[in-house]
Amino acid sequence: MPETALKRLAIVGYGKMGHLIDQLAEQYGFHVVLRVDAPTAGAAPLKGIDVAIEFSTPASAVANIEWLAHRRIPVVVGTTGWYDHLDHVRDIVTRNGSALVWSPNFSIGVNVFERLVSEASRLLAAEPGYGAWAWEIHHSTKKDAPSGTLLKLVNAMKHAGYTRPIDTASNRAGAHPGTHEIGFDSLADTITLRHAARGREGFASGALKAAQWIIGRTGCHEFSEVLFGR
Repeated sequence: MPETALKRLAIVGYGKMGHLIDQLAEQYGFHVVLRVDAPTAGAAPLKGIDVAIEFSTPASAVANIEWLAHRRIPVVVGTTGWYDHLDHVRDIVTRNGSALVWSPNFSIGVNVFERLVSEASRLLAAEPGYGAWAWEIHHSTKKDAPSGTLLKLVNAMKHAGYTRPIDTASNRAGAHPGTHEIGFDSLADTITLRHAARGREGFASGALKAAQWIIGRTGCHEFSEVLFGR
């Protein structure tokens, strides 16, 4: 595809995920015109950029989102661990007429998995004989534990009506790309739901899909809206 036909993409946070997004960008109709490898983007030039994808650190994500929102550049945020500031971010994005897609996990499979977990929780909510657990393992360099994905899965269970305790645990070791497991156990049987990532490609592909979707929109959106609508 000729460069002139591609949308112009900025990558903010140029670690492993940033490099992978760079490699896949053209397959999704993007030309990468800016790569920012600093924790906070600062004064990097933004002229002519259609959309940004942000995979930096929890400490710098909010500042990066504000920097992009003030310039009305839509952004897909894959960084986790900053959600205590979500209300503030929504306000900044809305007041500037900008746009944002956020998610603890941009894997399409994980988002489908969440829906399966919600349905199982709804069906077992009125069955007091079933206890529940939530568990995950990720690579040793992942900053947040439990991860945003596991917390979102637990919240989905509660939202579906499962009000009993959910035992939650996280492990961090080696180079594991990520496994999440939700289980229900009773005297009669055990139900186990598990999603295992094989690598980072699924996260990068989901983020690029979200970047295609957010161009021309305003406001804050979860990745589930990109996949399933409101």
